[in-house]
Amino acid sequence: MLLLVIGLGIAVALVLLNAALATAPAAVPDLSRPGTLDAPRAINVIMRDYRFDPTPLYLVPGETVRFTVVNAGLVGHDLVLGDASVQSRWSEADAQATAPGPFATAPPASVAPGTGGLRLLVASGGSAVVDYRVPSTDGLQLVCHLPGHAERGMVGQVLLTNP
Repeated sequence: MLLLVIGLGIAVALVLLNAALATAPAAVPDLSRPGTLDAPRAINVIMRDYRFDPTPLYLVPGETVRFTVVNAGLVGHDLVLGDASVQSRWSEADAQATAPGPFATAPPASVAPGTGGLRLLVASGGSAVVDYRVPSTDGLQLVCHLPGHAERGMVGQVLLTNP
């Protein structure tokens, strides 16, 4: 009986620790050497149902980063990184690309060339690697615009910082 109580106590402690770690902000990476075109700074992003890890993303204006994005969720997700204008355009595009009815295939979402930002659409279990030059403007946002995902909390924080 005593071992059962101790085991239960350890299990509860582990669950509480996991919950605390899941809500803790990401550690600030070493930004003393921002990425360059020849040597991009590596950033791994894991898309889960329904959140981005890490959050916040720490980026240096003007640096080049190499995103390795893994979808560890059970459904497809997209990663849209850009300012409010970019987010608005992808939100509208994904809303228009919604399937017309049950069991119907949705048309692909697209925005006009020159919209800017970055969008990666990654199937469950898939991954993508892309180099991205961080703009010097404030207001970058990280959002999954697939229907219902942002509403479920799939929005990440982006912090622009100096090296």
